[in-house]
Amino acid sequence: MKWFLILWAGPIALLGSWYGLSYYDMSFGIFMLTRDAHDLVFRIYGHILGVPPEVLPPLVARAIVVDSLVVFAVIAFRRRARIRAWWHARKAAAQPSEPLRASEESLSSAP
Repeated sequence: MKWFLILWAGPIALLGSWYGLSYYDMSFGIFMLTRDAHDLVFRIYGHILGVPPEVLPPLVARAIVVDSLVVFAVIAFRRRARIRAWWHARKAAAQPSEPLRASEESLSSAP
């Protein structure tokens, strides 16, 4: 499971850091982190896919969200027994052990 999460989070972190650094042109002297490389990559991918380059970043973001939901669903499925036990313990802790009863002397005598 650890490798599954590493292999999921690694490319997302790499892509996110490249996108952020190249979008804001923080190149540190590396061509791939320049805004020119950023625009070139999206022009190439847009040309390959036959879509305008401006459409690609939201598509990639949606793909990351869908992939993340699938990964979390797999994790939840594998840990469903632990999650169920946690949920039942949480519900049991939230319920009072004995019901509260009003005593005669604490009741108001207001009309």
